[in-house]
Amino acid sequence: MIEHEVTGWVDRISLGISRVAMFLTAFVVLIIFYEVVMRYIFVSPTLWVNEMSLWVAGMIYLFAGLYVMQQRGHISIYILYDAAPLWLQRVFDVLSTLFTCIFAAAVVWGGFNEAWAKMMRWETFGTAFDPPIPATMKPLILLIVTLTALQMVMNLIHDWNRPRRPHTPADEL
Repeated sequence: MIEHEVTGWVDRISLGISRVAMFLTAFVVLIIFYEVVMRYIFVSPTLWVNEMSLWVAGMIYLFAGLYVMQQRGHISIYILYDAAPLWLQRVFDVLSTLFTCIFAAAVVWGGFNEAWAKMMRWETFGTAFDPPIPATMKPLILLIVTLTALQMVMNLIHDWNRPRRPHTPADEL
């Protein structure tokens, strides 16, 4: 796989988090394999594997969004973007970055109190295994949304003077 070049400290953070997600994916596979062996070979199912896999998979999902933003692999409508002159492409870039930052600010503004409360009381899932999924995932969502917006701003700054590169259907493969 060819990755986008590292252009600054935000890219390093994004790529570091994505490397953690790679290992977490392997961890989920291992614990599900463990559950299958325990359940069907030893007839002794676990209480924790299902919830642990959901918890970790949620983290992977969040981390993947940040990685996609760093790689500039987010959804774009290239048929319009490529047909536009360079000045209009820059307007599109600024507007999409602005709207992403507004969205991120709204998510953090609207979710901070709840995330803080869940983290401070260490809210758990309320099941037999009872992991602290709400206490960890709510603040993690806010952190990753903030990092994603910051990554988008850094992408805009770094890519501002890059030459035009029209997209082809092969780019989507």
